[in-house]
Amino acid sequence: MIQENNLVLTRENNKPIAYDVCYSLNQTKKPVIIFCHGYKGFKDWGAWHLVAEKFSKEGFFFLKFNFSHNGGTIDQPIDFPDLEAFGKNNFTKELDDLEGIISLIASSEKYKNEIDIANISLIGHSRGGGIVLIKSEENSLVKNVITWAGVSDFKARFQENSENFKQWKKTGITYIENGRTHQQMPHEFQFYTNFKENEKRLTIKRAVKNLKARQLIIHSSEDPTVTLTEAQLLHKWNPRSKLITIDQANHVFGASHPWNNKILPNNLLTAVSKTIDFIKKDSL
Repeated sequence: MIQENNLVLTRENNKPIAYDVCYSLNQTKKPVIIFCHGYKGFKDWGAWHLVAEKFSKEGFFFLKFNFSHNGGTIDQPIDFPDLEAFGKNNFTKELDDLEGIISLIASSEKYKNEIDIANISLIGHSRGGGIVLIKSEENSLVKNVITWAGVSDFKARFQENSENFKQWKKTGITYIENGRTHQQMPHEFQFYTNFKENEKRLTIKRAVKNLKARQLIIHSSEDPTVTLTEAQLLHKWNPRSKLITIDQANHVFGASHPWNNKILPNNLLTAVSKTIDFIKKDSL
């Protein structure tokens, strides 16, 4: 198994992106998995490295990356040393990042004998689920789109009628504490104005209704962060989708950071296995 970590995608007039690939070097063209982390997430969080290894062992080419403005840097991709960048993040930046990663892998000379560019799947966790759904509707290279605890609505999360929102608009910045690192993580008000300027594009319901890619929805029954209702809405909007509920699981399917065990937690292993079955079934 080949693992290449902290590779760098450089882009003119854009922040670079750190990414990892995991695959078996065997001159066999493999289905591609591109994994997108969620809010306050990063590619090296928790058990994501074991997820990469599991997909690789099952015959996939797996790529995970940090969104360019997730708060990490190329030199320090774990956690959030660059809170200034975090404050300038928005949904369209994340969509541009994902487009850049898809283009990178689809045009790769280095991996051309190891990847099947006609079989690209996107997996998104939490907020990353919304990003992969929108990108899958936009990019015809995406064959399968899978959400793990994925969100169904970006707009609702702004809580536009709340006092906190009014204060954010007034001051131009708000802060969310990271419960693990205890950092005060900034959000500039441009995050909201960028959403409003691109609201049609960023409406997940619209994207899901127009999906041509195959869609799998995996959600925990007890998710306290993104409720099961959101998964049910995604499924309702696309009756051709498949919804799998994992009982008694949480938002991260039993994982945590750091994850020092050498095996996946059972619920996350279930999510991975169900995803593999879904993609392979279509590949037969």
